[in-house]
Amino acid sequence: MAEYKGIKGFKVQYLSADPSNPITGQTWYNSTSKDLKYTSVNAVGAWATGNNMNTARQQLSGAGTQTATLAFGGDIPPTTGATELYNGTSWTSNPTGLNTGRYTLAGCGTQTSALAFGGNIPPTTGATEEYNGSSWTSNPTGLNTARRTLAGCGTQTAALGFGGFTTPTSPSRTGATEEYDGSSWTSNPTGLNTIRGFLAGAGTQTAGLAMGGYAAPGYVASTEEYDGSTWTSVNSMNTVRAYQAGAGTQTAALTFGGDLPGLTAATEEYDGNSWTTVASLGTAKYLLGGTGDSTFGLAFGGGTPASIAATEEWTGAGAAVTKTITVS
Repeated sequence: MAEYKGIKGFKVQYLSADPSNPITGQTWYNSTSKDLKYTSVNAVGAWATGNNMNTARQQLSGAGTQTATLAFGGDIPPTTGATELYNGTSWTSNPTGLNTGRYTLAGCGTQTSALAFGGNIPPTTGATEEYNGSSWTSNPTGLNTARRTLAGCGTQTAALGFGGFTTPTSPSRTGATEEYDGSSWTSNPTGLNTIRGFLAGAGTQTAGLAMGGYAAPGYVASTEEYDGSTWTSVNSMNTVRAYQAGAGTQTAALTFGGDLPGLTAATEEYDGNSWTTVASLGTAKYLLGGTGDSTFGLAFGGGTPASIAATEEWTGAGAAVTKTITVS
């Protein structure tokens, strides 16, 4: 039988741990796990089950990437300010949570530099807090339009907040759009074209994306792009829904979960022009949190309709993945 060296011209690497940044086609033997592994390109996108959060909840928010996510707020019930960190494998509870416990809030940024804003305590609030990797600090200046069920995107020093409901108990929808500069919020005279709440967001302050949500007289599939000044309506999602999560950028976004009505696991990818339906979540859920991007996304928490702690990881088509060689 031919040996690997004879075929490839070199020996299989003998490593105590998987390489941190393997190239496609690389093969190695992990002496710790005693597995022969290699990297390949993921043919189609798929969701995989991850470890549960410590606190089951829905109507929460988050910030970060698939391997460095921050989850905060939500409804257990009752309302919580609980904050957890995900390292790509497990969740760790942060000793200090949000100063203002709330649900249906928005968030953006990274695991060590996050922003939380809006939500419902109740009552509806415009409260804004910054996270430094250890604790939350309240900003005396909150959103100009206090609201819940809004969406957000961007960074801690360049955030975008849009849409939502302005009252805690009735659907007073708003398309209001505000920009945060790390100190205060500035209202944009031009809001969303489709006024709605319970929508999802992705992107940056100057290249934002609004998707789905609840508008009059019901759920919508509407998608809008923000250029730093105005919103433009573009091609709609394939699945009309609200209460879903979003991740990614304006030209490479992911939306998943939600309500049709009727809970859904449907997942869609946006390429800056059109939406494509891809592999569904393992569990249909709504009011969940989402972070990451269209290649490596993360879904956590939510309702089925009871609050859950489930975590799911998305690996998109074309992503390099590590696989274990088996002989059975």
